[in-house]
Amino acid sequence: MTRPRVLLAHTGGTIGMHRGPTGFETLPGHLARLLTDLTELQDPALPHLELHEFLPLLDSSDMTPVDWLRIAKAIEERYDDYAGFVVLHGTDTLAYTASALSYMLDGLGKPVIVTGSQVPLEQLRSDARENLLASALLAASPELHEVCVFFGGRLFRGNRVTKVSASGFAAFESPNEPALATAGVDIVMGPATPRAAQPGPLRVHELADVSVAAVRLFPGIRHELLANLVRAPVEGVVLETYGAGNAPTRDGSLVEVIADATARGVVVVNCSQCLRGAVDMSGYATGAALAAAGVVSGADMTPEAALTKLIWLLGRGLEPTEVKRLVGLDLRGELSV
Repeated sequence: MTRPRVLLAHTGGTIGMHRGPTGFETLPGHLARLLTDLTELQDPALPHLELHEFLPLLDSSDMTPVDWLRIAKAIEERYDDYAGFVVLHGTDTLAYTASALSYMLDGLGKPVIVTGSQVPLEQLRSDARENLLASALLAASPELHEVCVFFGGRLFRGNRVTKVSASGFAAFESPNEPALATAGVDIVMGPATPRAAQPGPLRVHELADVSVAAVRLFPGIRHELLANLVRAPVEGVVLETYGAGNAPTRDGSLVEVIADATARGVVVVNCSQCLRGAVDMSGYATGAALAAAGVVSGADMTPEAALTKLIWLLGRGLEPTEVKRLVGLDLRGELSV
C-alpha cells in the first residue's frame, strides 16, 4: 500500500534549534539534516513526511497574525496534495497559532496537528521525537478533521489549549475540554469527540490589520489606565476578569469607561482569569454591570482563543454588532454550548 503523504511545515521554535555560541538558535536546514538520521521515518506504519521550511524561521515569541496567515495559506495551497499537515512551532505562542488556524482554515476536512518540543530534537533527552512521530501518525488519521495540538502524550482541540509549564514535557492543558486522544502503548481516541469535517472547499480569508488588546484586571486598577488601553484605534479587547466574569464596580468609573468604549463600537469580550470554568455575567451584580455596559461573554474560551477569534472576525471587516454575535457562538469547538 502507498503511504499517505503528510506535509511537515516547519515554522521555527525549539524543536529544530541548534546550540550556538550564545544558546539555542534557529538554523535553516538544520532540521532537515536531523530528519535524515531519524530512521523511524522510514517505517511503513508512518506516513511519508515532506518538509516545508518557512523562511525566516521564527522563535514563536516573534509570531504575528501575518505569520498565522502565511501558515494558513501554505496549507491552502497544498491542501489537495496531502492527507494531513503537521505544523512545527515554538511553544510560547503555540496556543495562539493553533487557535488562529482553527478559525482561518474555513472548510477544513483534514487533520492539522500543531506541535513542538521543550528540548531540541538534536539533544539526548528530548521530547521532540515522540511529539513529531505521534503527530505524523495523527495527521494521517481519517478520524480527525480539525486543528489539534499534540504535546506530552495527549491530543487536544487546538483552540482549547493554554501553556501551563515552561519546563515540563506536559507543557499544555485543555482546561475546559478533555483530550481528543492519549498516546501510550497505543494511541487511544477519546474521551472528547473529534469534530466533523467542515463543508469544503478549504478557504483562507485575507485579514486586514486590526488593533486589539488584552487587559488583565487587578485589585486597584485605575480607570484612567483602562481608558488609555481602549482608545482608538483599538477595535477589540479581551477583558480578563475575576471568577465567573466579575469586575470592580464600587465607584462605577471602570464600568463607565467600558460602556463608552462599547458605544464607540469597540468589542469587549469577558474571559475569566480562572484556568477552569466559564463566565456567567448573570451570577453577580458586578458581572451584570459589565453585561449592561455592552460586554459580550467569552464563556469558557481561553484568552488565546478569544483574542485570535477577535482578530479573525475584525480582520474580515465585519461590523461590531456581527462580531459580538459571532463571538458568543461556537464556531470551531472553542467554547462549550
